[in-house]
Amino acid sequence: MPITAVQAHRGSPDAAAGIRENTVAAFLRARRLGADGVELDVRLTRDGGLAVHHDPAIAGVGPICELGAGELPEYVPFLPEVLEACAGLTVNIEIKNLPGEPGYDPGEHMAAAVAHLVVDRGRTSSVVVSSFWPDTLDAVHRTAPDVPTGLLVAQWFDPADCVPVALSHSCTALHPDVSLASEALVAEAHVAGLSVATWTVNLPGQVESLAGMGVDTVITDDVPMAVSVLGQG
Repeated sequence: MPITAVQAHRGSPDAAAGIRENTVAAFLRARRLGADGVELDVRLTRDGGLAVHHDPAIAGVGPICELGAGELPEYVPFLPEVLEACAGLTVNIEIKNLPGEPGYDPGEHMAAAVAHLVVDRGRTSSVVVSSFWPDTLDAVHRTAPDVPTGLLVAQWFDPADCVPVALSHSCTALHPDVSLASEALVAEAHVAGLSVATWTVNLPGQVESLAGMGVDTVITDDVPMAVSVLGQG
């Protein structure tokens, strides 16, 4: 059976130790716990910085799109330093850019900036750029066709449309919510040449089932659990 990789969802934070999600410390902890890669989120600052943060606003500070890079808290890293810290790990970069959210970038400047950075750092073989917004994935592909992209699909998405939509946007991967994962969907994706990374997988039974389906990667909040179930510890 092919080995299923483990990605740490926003790294491996540890509140008791003061380690926040989407920080360099969380990504380094994920490595120590045995993760094969990390998943992270990127948002654009007012002056073009690629801030690694999930929510559109930082609590007590303000919307990231309205802040300069120098105005962000010290714990919020930027993508270049994260790629450096994650050398040797696969990095799943989710670009946060949806209509209706603060700072929506219809010109897809962030997508182009991320693509250029990945190429400049020589990370095209160890990075996948993912997004729920197909226009973002199109922009990455136009900017740097060699950068792998993955279509994120939420639980309300029609499973029958997953693979066709991913292929129509030149993706190399499909990233379905765990509720959508099935043996049939994984097989269809693989026949189409797409790898499959499923999120967010936090139960041992889910990990075991997904591995049995042939899912390529599980994205989890519990790296030690996933590693243990997969027998990779």
